[in-house]
Amino acid sequence: MSVAFTKEDSAQTASETMLPDRPIPPGPNLVTAEGLEALERQLAEARAAYDAAMTIEDVNERRREAANPFRDLRYFGERVRTAQLVAPPATTQTVAFGSTVTFERADGRVQTYRIVGEDEANPKTGSISFASPVARALMGKGVGDVVSVGAAEVEVVAIE
Repeated sequence: MSVAFTKEDSAQTASETMLPDRPIPPGPNLVTAEGLEALERQLAEARAAYDAAMTIEDVNERRREAANPFRDLRYFGERVRTAQLVAPPATTQTVAFGSTVTFERADGRVQTYRIVGEDEANPKTGSISFASPVARALMGKGVGDVVSVGAAEVEVVAIE
C-alpha cells in the first residue's frame, strides 16, 4: 500500500475522532452523595475504556475507539473536579436540593420527584435537576403552597 493512502486514511481518521467537548451546564455543579459517586464511577469507566482503546495496535482503529472515552474523560473529570457536594436537607418543612417532593397539577395528576444535580437527573426514574423550571419554582415552598410553572399551577402535597 502506498504511504500516501496511509497518510490520507490517518488524516481522515484524525478528523473523525476529534470530537467536540460535551457541553458543561452553566452555574454551580451541585451534587448529592449518590450523584458524586455516579460521576466518579463514570469517570473510572471512561478511564478504563480509554486505557483499553490505547492497547489497540492499529493507529486508526485506536483513534476511533479512544475518541468517545477521551471526550468522556474530559467531561467527567471536569464534573468531578467542580462538584459541590450538598448535604441532605435538614428539614422536610420546605423543598430544598435533595428533597423528594410530591405535587398535584391542576388536572389532578400527582407527581413525585427528587431534586438532584444535573448529571444525575432522570425524570423517568423520579429525579429532576435543581435547574429545571419545576424544581426552581418549588424550591423554598412548603406543603400547601401553590406555584406557577409556565402556564400551569402545581400544589405541593408532600416533602420527604
